[in-house]
Amino acid sequence: MREKRRILFVCMGNICRSPAAEIVLRKMVENEGLQEEFTIDSAGTIGYHAGKPPDPRMSECLRQAGYVPRGRARQIQEEDLDLFDLILTMDEDNLTDVQALDRTGQHDSKIRAFVEFLDECEAPRIPDPYYGGQKGFLRVVELLEDGCRNLLKQLKSP
Repeated sequence: MREKRRILFVCMGNICRSPAAEIVLRKMVENEGLQEEFTIDSAGTIGYHAGKPPDPRMSECLRQAGYVPRGRARQIQEEDLDLFDLILTMDEDNLTDVQALDRTGQHDSKIRAFVEFLDECEAPRIPDPYYGGQKGFLRVVELLEDGCRNLLKQLKSP
């Protein structure tokens, strides 16, 4: 049996993009019966929203797309760099903030931009929909579904 793959998604507050990515990938993994092979989590670079559920607007978009919103926000910790095999950030600021936690650079290869996994969609980053309208949340779900499909495909490859 293969060791569990541990994936962490990171955005700023952990109430919109990263929990949505966690929820999307988790459902894809469950749909393929692979839940025993993965640990999937999310975190934010700031602790302002710690303990809060996903943003209600994101939750509504996720429900409309067939997902069950769940989870509570938390801030990424330095220990997460050791615990997770792959840490995927939603934008350039998140990437810089997570890389700053890696003072020695030993985890550099596992800290990556989520957009590297986009296949059908093109975007320089997963945009933060927090201050925008509902269209922004729908776009984020579309991007996350595309990237998570490709991510899972790559993780399943030998």
